[in-house]
Amino acid sequence: MSTLKVAHPIPPVSDDCEQLRKAFEGWGTNEGLIISILAHRNAAQRKLIRETYHETYGEDLLKALDKELTSDFERLVRLWTLDPAERDAILANEATKKWTSSNQVLVEIACTRSSEQLFLVRKAYHALYKKSLEEDVAHHTTGDYRKLLVPLVSSYRYEGDEVNLTLAKTEAKLLHGKISDKAYNDEDLIRILATRSKAQINATLNHYRDSFGNDIIKDLEADSKDEFLAILRATVESLIRPEEYFVHVLRSAINKTGTDEGALTRVVATRAEVDLKIIAEEYQRRNTVPLERAIVKDTTGDYENMLVALLGQDDA
Repeated sequence: MSTLKVAHPIPPVSDDCEQLRKAFEGWGTNEGLIISILAHRNAAQRKLIRETYHETYGEDLLKALDKELTSDFERLVRLWTLDPAERDAILANEATKKWTSSNQVLVEIACTRSSEQLFLVRKAYHALYKKSLEEDVAHHTTGDYRKLLVPLVSSYRYEGDEVNLTLAKTEAKLLHGKISDKAYNDEDLIRILATRSKAQINATLNHYRDSFGNDIIKDLEADSKDEFLAILRATVESLIRPEEYFVHVLRSAINKTGTDEGALTRVVATRAEVDLKIIAEEYQRRNTVPLERAIVKDTTGDYENMLVALLGQDDA
């Protein structure tokens, strides 16, 4: 469930563009006006604003935002304003450029988007970078990471609810055998995670738990220092319990010395229109503190105000 609160009634797009232009003029930028508009428009409306702004003023709205805003606030507004597929393509490209073994952004994009959404991300990646996402992932990763990530970002999963229970039982046994043998990079293990529908994987992992007594996530925690196991855990959790995955990302971003603004920005910008309400409810259930309060405690200024607005907690 989305936390986005779309303004009602929606002003004409020409009015939004005029107000944004005014926010950029004068001696100081009117950040509050920018928030009041962009934080309360859905993806289709933001796309129309960008198109109309360019037609009217001959400038890409994103470039205007880059010139007028700074730091984490600029990053959040810019990511939010982008078309979702284009935004994911940019995030994926950034992840390939600064790849580390603990970077889970590629897993996040590959596993929490629908098959059609991931296809559009790959299409946007082609348009932006004149090469494929799969090519860049293969080029910038090595070994087991490449073996897992290339099929994940290439996947086009069946989206239906139908499951084959016989197959689920067989593959649960296969997964348990590979994990027991610590064959975490086994081709069959990766094939199951990278190609099966989310409904089929969920059925398989239910059989796994019922037959062998442990949740697969627990069995993949055998070595807390193994970073490939961390990527495998993120893959499984993103596929079957995405709200719990995002709670872990948020908790790690907020509950430590020095806020990880990059992770916080990414989750809020990408999930506000999708399931941030569910994520926030799960966050409060697990941490006994509302997500909004945790964010307000750790952020300031316009960045804080934009985050709160996207959480649907401002007065607009």
